[in-house]
Amino acid sequence: MKKVTVLMGGSSAEREVSLASGANCAAALKEAGYEVETVDVNMGLHMLIHEIGKRAPDVIFNALHGRNGEDGNIQGALNLMKIPYTHSGLMASAVAMDKPVAKLLFAQVGLRVPDGRLMSRKELLKGDPMPRPYVVKPFNEGSSVGVTIIREGDNARPFDGIDWPFGDLVLVERFIPGRELTVGVMGEKAMAVTELRPKSGFYDYKNKYTEGMTEHFIPAPVPAAVYAECQRMALAAHQVLGCRGVSRSDFRYDDTKGGSVSDIYILETNTQPGMTELSLVPEQAKHLGISYPELCAWMVENAACDA
Repeated sequence: MKKVTVLMGGSSAEREVSLASGANCAAALKEAGYEVETVDVNMGLHMLIHEIGKRAPDVIFNALHGRNGEDGNIQGALNLMKIPYTHSGLMASAVAMDKPVAKLLFAQVGLRVPDGRLMSRKELLKGDPMPRPYVVKPFNEGSSVGVTIIREGDNARPFDGIDWPFGDLVLVERFIPGRELTVGVMGEKAMAVTELRPKSGFYDYKNKYTEGMTEHFIPAPVPAAVYAECQRMALAAHQVLGCRGVSRSDFRYDDTKGGSVSDIYILETNTQPGMTELSLVPEQAKHLGISYPELCAWMVENAACDA
């Protein structure tokens, strides 16, 4: 019986999501027949390496999200320990987490990205860097943590009344109107396209992880050409970043003036998408006839270290 240690929790802004993902994955892996232990990563890297060594797992299931979990740090340590782990390796994880760098790679292979720039908070507070509406976000966080839309007519400046523990640099992007779409990739195949319709506001952290706040439409009710293009772009992003295992890419589709394949923009690729009961990759897997335990087992069986 293969021994699997699930890493979960951590200290990032996505700790609660990670705890939920890890608990769900551990239960599914036990159902699939694995010997499973969980570790809440509320310790330094040195102590974590000691803890993993003590448990001597055959595979690490990495259910961590955010900084130190999906940015290459854990991946580098596991490479040195020569323990196979789920999801992407060090380089793909680090690059995908750095949104400006990932956007450069996307653009190089012809994927459409929103116009934007990296700038300091101080510079942003001097005045609008582009016509409103635009989006302000941390350049290296996930799950829409810290994302704010600055709209025409807003009186408040960026960061007013907002707790911002994400550093001095921010990514500012043109806001793309229209619809929110997302595509999972499993191995070398795009899964499905899901449309996300929040009942209020935009698809922020609260709307992502609060049950009933967002409607999921799978398959997304979009033209066949748009559906296929989203799948193509998601797979291309997965490949140019060097991802392995499962990833998920998020898109905006501007159909406000008709809409075509040239109106699809990739926002980012998540190398470790959420695995909670509300998460999108398990939902897409189910749509394709893959059960949750089967999905988790596939991830374990395809775990690897970097070459």
